[in-house]
Amino acid sequence: MTAKTSSTTKIRNKKISGAEIIYRCLELEGVEFIFGHPGAVLLTLLDLFLKRSKIKHVLTRHEQCAAHMAEGYARASGGVGVCLTTSGPGATNLITGITDAYMDSIPIVCLTGQVSTAMVGNDAFQEADIVGMTRTVTKHNYLIKDMKDLAPSMQEAFHIARTGRPGPVLIDLPKDIILGEADFVVPVGEPDIRGYKPKTTGHIRQIKRVAEAIKVAKKPVLYVGGGVIHAEADQEVKNLAEKADIPVTWTLLGASAFPSDHPLALGMLGMHGTAYANLAIDECDLLIAVGARFDDRVTGKISEFAKNAEIIHIDIDPTAIGKNVNVAIPVVGDAKKVLVEVNKLIKGQKRTIWQKRVELLKKDFPLTFKTAEGGPIKPQEAIVALSEEVGSAAIYTTEVGQHQMWAAQYIKVSYPRQFISSGGLGTMGFGFPAAIGAALARPDKVAIDIAGDGSFQMVLQELATAVQYGIPVKVIILNNYGLGMVRQWQDLFMDRRFSEVSLEVGPDYVQLAAAYGAKGLHIEDRKDLRPAIQEMVKTPGPFILDVKVDPDELVFPMVPAGGANRDMIFEKPKKKKSLKDKLSALPDN
Repeated sequence: MTAKTSSTTKIRNKKISGAEIIYRCLELEGVEFIFGHPGAVLLTLLDLFLKRSKIKHVLTRHEQCAAHMAEGYARASGGVGVCLTTSGPGATNLITGITDAYMDSIPIVCLTGQVSTAMVGNDAFQEADIVGMTRTVTKHNYLIKDMKDLAPSMQEAFHIARTGRPGPVLIDLPKDIILGEADFVVPVGEPDIRGYKPKTTGHIRQIKRVAEAIKVAKKPVLYVGGGVIHAEADQEVKNLAEKADIPVTWTLLGASAFPSDHPLALGMLGMHGTAYANLAIDECDLLIAVGARFDDRVTGKISEFAKNAEIIHIDIDPTAIGKNVNVAIPVVGDAKKVLVEVNKLIKGQKRTIWQKRVELLKKDFPLTFKTAEGGPIKPQEAIVALSEEVGSAAIYTTEVGQHQMWAAQYIKVSYPRQFISSGGLGTMGFGFPAAIGAALARPDKVAIDIAGDGSFQMVLQELATAVQYGIPVKVIILNNYGLGMVRQWQDLFMDRRFSEVSLEVGPDYVQLAAAYGAKGLHIEDRKDLRPAIQEMVKTPGPFILDVKVDPDELVFPMVPAGGANRDMIFEKPKKKKSLKDKLSALPDN
């Protein structure tokens, strides 16, 4: 991509190093924190973080976590997260985090060191073709070969990352570019990039069709995804829902786009969504999708999804529309801008019959779990207690697994960016580093990672990062001593033959926290649950709360893979199934 600008400004007459150009570009973009791990290629750039004070470099213990911290920072702040690693393995260790950001449309800029341009392609020490490797999981990437391209590429990278459908952008920085010298010439204003013109304003004819469809619908449902949060369109969604009396469901990434306690809230839909959300979509005659991509975990059997409904799809990414489902009314544009125009055309409506039906579904199919006096703590009750004790004072992140689904079901959210989870890639180890990034982005909130013991063990070394920088991130581990979600599938579909999911050999998390200089607490009795949560929140600095939970508890409702969302199961089947039936019910991944 080539930038075209009407004018440029030379900041200094004296030539400066590539490292200083990079640093000054970061300053101009308002970067506060950069997450990374050092290497020899980066020495002159790292030296600037020591000499200057405007940008804080946060030393991570693993490069993948640098990307996740940048994601957490971006998602909690609404800005662009930045990470920095050295060449070769430092760069390749970023790829999981980059892919996670790409799948979930998170704006991060990844800076990677590289061997000198003369050595590129010669299998030099710690050389890796990171541009080639990340081409399919970035919005765009750059290998800087000429000093004059450095500043414009930095500006373009941030612009591309945060505009249109957000996503990760990578800039590969050869050693001679970092060490070289050039005039610091920066384009004035937003870059004009050939071939990159995100459409933000919806077509008025399509918007009118949306308004008319809403007017005549008898049983509409709003289905909102992470795009609503990116576009800061939460208030427009709420205005539309209240004005047109439409119930609202959301995806995992759309959680916190609509208040959980709102009378029109249906909760999350899909494989482990609420029964009433799935059933409402099954019965609706109009489905209004905003900033969502009709993921397979949402739709279930695609031919049966919203089978009776006309579908409206509002999204800034034209390639997402019609990709997975047939759409009657497509609208390409920024969710906020489009909904502002839709709301101007909508008149107040009441759908008494439909709302009574939805309320009946909520009454007949509530989220439930059973506890027994003297029995083990249920993971759901731990999450309910956490939500009630901390509430809106917290930003919640999650790892990936059973605990993630329980958190999505039971955490009550009240404002955008309060719930942060890995959706498309489902990355174990995401939540803890993301919580560190979120804590730095929102120091006015308590950043709490809801974790499983399996996920947390993948990234627990980042306790050192949290302690070193005094980041008061909290972790509540729902400890079932196993890889819970895989164990659940083995329980349901493999006659409880639990292969390679036991984590009975693991650390003492209280001692682990102490070893890193943090605080920790282990509980097994439910009477200790709420006092322990209170202690976790009020204790300064990082804290691990290890809660032993029932290892046999399963996540319900559950839509078996390949099934329609209306075919949810609410408990373990009592009747034995054939091997063919069991295998066909297994998830694809």
